[in-house]
Amino acid sequence: MLDFDSALAQLIAQARVVTTTETVPLADALGRVLASDLTSAINVPGFDNSAMDGYALHVPDFACPPEQYPVVQRIAAGEVGMALKPGEAARIFTGAPIPAGANAVAMQEVCSVNDGQLTVNIALQDGANIRRIGDDIAAGAVILTRGSVLSPAMIGLAASVGVAELPVMASLRVALLSTGDELVEPGQPLAGGQIYNSNRYVLINALKVLGCAVTDLGIVPDDRAATIAALQAAAESHDILLTSGGVSVGEEDHVKAAVEYLGELNLWKIAIKPGKPFAYGKLNKQDSYGRIGGCDFIGLPGNPVSALVTFLMLVRPFILARQGVQQIQPTRLPLIADFDWKKAGDRREFLRVRLNAAGRLELFAKQGSGVLTSMVWGDGLVDLPAGQTIARGDVVTYIPFAGLGA
Repeated sequence: MLDFDSALAQLIAQARVVTTTETVPLADALGRVLASDLTSAINVPGFDNSAMDGYALHVPDFACPPEQYPVVQRIAAGEVGMALKPGEAARIFTGAPIPAGANAVAMQEVCSVNDGQLTVNIALQDGANIRRIGDDIAAGAVILTRGSVLSPAMIGLAASVGVAELPVMASLRVALLSTGDELVEPGQPLAGGQIYNSNRYVLINALKVLGCAVTDLGIVPDDRAATIAALQAAAESHDILLTSGGVSVGEEDHVKAAVEYLGELNLWKIAIKPGKPFAYGKLNKQDSYGRIGGCDFIGLPGNPVSALVTFLMLVRPFILARQGVQQIQPTRLPLIADFDWKKAGDRREFLRVRLNAAGRLELFAKQGSGVLTSMVWGDGLVDLPAGQTIARGDVVTYIPFAGLGA
């Protein structure tokens, strides 16, 4: 079996970056991958403005508080005030332009006004409580870089410089296929030996989180001819074919054989737990040199935890790399284990854990590959190298689900 790091490296090496782009309005840009750097054409703020509600004035005029000075105007956000004369003050509100003649804002909490006369009860510094032009963004600055996965804050940043639409990488077309005679769709009655198809809905939504255009091909029965036909049809019009189940070595596991018949299998069986029967290959299309390419095949295990863990740890970075994302690795944090793990396994293990009130990691009691409740109970994974144990108090590597979209 190939070790996890080698398998991931081989996957990433096969990740051909999307070459087509499209332009989308900001409202549709969430989760998409920026196709080129975004440069601001304007300064933000575009003018000196007040950082808070208070009074605009000129510092030398107020060097010896608490002298009184007349409040001669009121300036709200969206208004432009008149220039101040020496000794005058202006009532001003957050975001309003600083009037000419003023060089500081006294917050209203340190001021008192009686009969239109202002008293400032502290000494002020030049520039106090003023947001200067270009303080946040200078015209000509790159504010978002190519390969960024667009978040709400990033989209808001684009809006703040007047950009209404963004160039993004074209969505990867991903076909999803479930395999197994035992699978039944939710809402239907179960017969003996049948289970509900949870993987279908886990994976559809995991792909959507990554901005993929998903085609749900439903369930293919445990039949060699039907499996070959389904894979061949999917390969013609998709960038990636993702399957769950059927990649092990049982007599009813036909996916591996079908991939080898239609194309080539480059990876099979990885030394991880859960998720050993993971597969990667290419389907169906040959170039003029006889090289197979076109549609990537990824086969996930059928057990639900195995399917989701291998998706998060292997498929997710592969898809991000294909989309041109710069940061494809998950966040890893050193945290303290509040549990013991005494069995040193011969495979890389991903244990389901969550943070407790003490800021330490506690372990879900059942770590089986079919226990999907562990992924809901937990808020992350402990990445445990092969051959290692854990004693309570040890520092371990924690991968939070929050950064994975899980």
